[in-house]
Amino acid sequence: MQGGGGGGGAAAAVVVDSSSSSSKDGRATARSFVPVKLVVRPALLFAVLATGFLAATALLLFVVGGGAGAGAVSYYRLPTLAVPNVLLATPSCAEEEKEVEVERWWARPAARSAWHNMSDEELLWAASFEPRRRGAPRRPKVAFMFLTRGPLPLAPLWERFFNATGGKDLFSVYVHTTPGYRLHFPPSSPFHRRQVPSKATRWGDVNIVDAERRLLANALLDLGNERFILLSESCIPLHPLPVVHAYLTRSHHSFVGAFDDPSRLGRGRYRIGLAPAVSLSQWRKGPQWFELDRHLAIFAIADEQYYQRFREACLAPCYVDEHYLPTVLTIKMPSRIANRSVTWVDWSRGGSHPASFGVGDVGEEFLAGLVRKKGEKERCMYNGKPTGLCFLFARKFAPSALQPLLELSNKILEY
Repeated sequence: MQGGGGGGGAAAAVVVDSSSSSSKDGRATARSFVPVKLVVRPALLFAVLATGFLAATALLLFVVGGGAGAGAVSYYRLPTLAVPNVLLATPSCAEEEKEVEVERWWARPAARSAWHNMSDEELLWAASFEPRRRGAPRRPKVAFMFLTRGPLPLAPLWERFFNATGGKDLFSVYVHTTPGYRLHFPPSSPFHRRQVPSKATRWGDVNIVDAERRLLANALLDLGNERFILLSESCIPLHPLPVVHAYLTRSHHSFVGAFDDPSRLGRGRYRIGLAPAVSLSQWRKGPQWFELDRHLAIFAIADEQYYQRFREACLAPCYVDEHYLPTVLTIKMPSRIANRSVTWVDWSRGGSHPASFGVGDVGEEFLAGLVRKKGEKERCMYNGKPTGLCFLFARKFAPSALQPLLELSNKILEY
């Protein structure tokens, strides 16, 4: 290799290719390459420009994505504004399926509140499940379900009933009111945050039974509830909570009145549209204020065979709340009901509604007669044996009756 050039000349690299053919004069052919500086400088310039472009792109994605890591997320989810932390591991398919399963149940109301955001369809679906395995032994609770148009004027009496023995593990409370009405009770009250999502109801309409099913479904979400009693704002308890709890939880039957009334107010309400599911001979009537065990409560909210037929065919003067449960339970599970109610009412005055009692009606003798402390005791059947304790609750009591009830509750009602 030869070096040539004077001062300031660019150095050239010469390579002799021995395999190439020689020139005519026998000298080797010299081949020059591009100078080294002409190669390095453009490469450096390209690297600088590429780095700047990548930095600008990353900054743009950071601003659009809303925070650190947005660029990485935008690769999968562009365009987006709400970006999760990309440092978290991407869940597996199994984890995603588990999350979906959990989400089906997350809306269940917490024990401290009965409110939730489920629709009626979601509520009935969630409440219709039964545990397939026995859990740890626990004390069964009674669910007190109040169906009311608004306020609870007798709430102070009920609070005394619930708080008298300190047995908070014996019961739970649910209140269905007119939509838009809000109950306000202090945290110390058993009624605090026990209002359930509701819909409008009207006397004699099928939506009354919709509300009853809604109350049942809300109460069924608490797996500790084993007995379910339907009450109104005009009901009062006739005995202390431990007596009521023991009577219901130890019973072999649910307390649903069902009888065959041959009059126009009984069989006269039967509708041919109920056939063939319900025949005239199977038609029954009973009071609205029922008490159910858990098995029958689940049946009542999950029933698709009879309820829709009643909704469509049992129109006024056929009243679903007086005929649906008495008829269907007599057909499906007659041995599980006692054919009587545990709520006392007075129909002796006649008319479409039972007698109502105000401040002038409530006295010591009147209450003592209700709890059978005076006079001949009424006899009924309980677990196959006759008993004198037949009624646990009574209605209808007007708001004006509250004060005398409070004055006599400790002496007569024992709470």
